[in-house]
Amino acid sequence: MTETTPLAPSTAEAAAATERLTAWIIGAITAIVIGGVAIVICVPRGGHAGGSSWLPEINASLNGTAAVLLGTGYVLIRRRRIAAHRACMIAAFAASSLFLITYLIHHARVGSVPFHGAAWLRPVYFALLVPHIVLAALVVPLALTTIYRAWCGRFDRHRRLARVTLPIWLYVSVSGVLVYVLLYHSGH
Repeated sequence: MTETTPLAPSTAEAAAATERLTAWIIGAITAIVIGGVAIVICVPRGGHAGGSSWLPEINASLNGTAAVLLGTGYVLIRRRRIAAHRACMIAAFAASSLFLITYLIHHARVGSVPFHGAAWLRPVYFALLVPHIVLAALVVPLALTTIYRAWCGRFDRHRRLARVTLPIWLYVSVSGVLVYVLLYHSGH
């Protein structure tokens, strides 16, 4: 017969403590990301966005790459190709992470970029942009939690959350490309 000592936590207590710590870390990362984006967008800069950088094209390419990888990962998991699914999802996370880095670098240099397209496109642009911004903030903790659950082998919880995360992440990636096209290629 084994006895637990008062100082040794049970397995359930240890798992709960790990979950709380993970939630705190994911929350902190989310706050840092959202704060970083807010700072680089809201603080005025002296730079000029029009043609001053190749980073917007890189950002759109990374968003497009993430969307393709997310879609491919979904098809692969539906076909029970778990290792290939895992590789696609890790690559999608890497592409989205690289996007975030280059996005922050670009907007730290130029600040907010105003829309200069045709007046009739303005409502279309903002109809895409507003949910894109809201869902981009939401996808950070969703993606991190979904990946964490898979990494820990909590596939029942991973699967449940992935059903919410995937469409949001896909929308953010695809709308990111569309926002880029409208912002930089809709007639200055």
